[in-house]
Amino acid sequence: MGERIRKLKKIRIHHEGTSTLLYSIASIVVLALILYNSFDMKWPFWLFLVVAGSLWLIVLNFYRCPIRYFNGETERTVVAPADGKIVVVEEVDEHEYFHDRRLMISIFMSPLNVHANWFPVDGKVKSVAHVDGNFHKAWLPKASEENEHADVLITTPEGTDILCRQIAGAMARRIVTYAKKDEECFIDEHLGFIKLGSRVDVYLPVDSEVCVKMGQATTGNMTVIAKLKS
Repeated sequence: MGERIRKLKKIRIHHEGTSTLLYSIASIVVLALILYNSFDMKWPFWLFLVVAGSLWLIVLNFYRCPIRYFNGETERTVVAPADGKIVVVEEVDEHEYFHDRRLMISIFMSPLNVHANWFPVDGKVKSVAHVDGNFHKAWLPKASEENEHADVLITTPEGTDILCRQIAGAMARRIVTYAKKDEECFIDEHLGFIKLGSRVDVYLPVDSEVCVKMGQATTGNMTVIAKLKS
């Protein structure tokens, strides 16, 4: 138990941000040295160092990737695929995959949230698709269908199909999806990564038991958002 707790406290940097962080810190160092050697007064150097250093720390925070393990029962359990806030819990007509009514639960991620995404259920990846589109603000209802997004359709071990949709926002312009068609997937595994503020939608059967409420904060791979019926 002690080892598990220690693992939960570990935080690493996501590999999607490695090159960005290295190149940016190298640029900051070079520019800082130029400023230091170019002016007799040192306030431009210190001002630049404070501003650039603060921005670099914000980017570092954005790319943090905590190591998390779900401790509960995973059968028929749907966990939050992302850190953020619940912005939608409603039934919608889904015309692309299911062609029927679905329960949609949406999580909005601010630029301050962890932006790694986790698989919301155990199962097998049925399909993966990337759809080009607009870049509306991610919390708007039309963002789910009109914005650029990546769809991962998963079949659970019990035979239930669910859809997890990564959505680009007004700032987020790159969606990374690690899911591969016909591969098994599990809670605790990363589904992908979205750069800057964005949103993740999960489409479930309408008889699913909702375990969250509007405005509730979620922790990716930890918060149970729904329970699937047998």
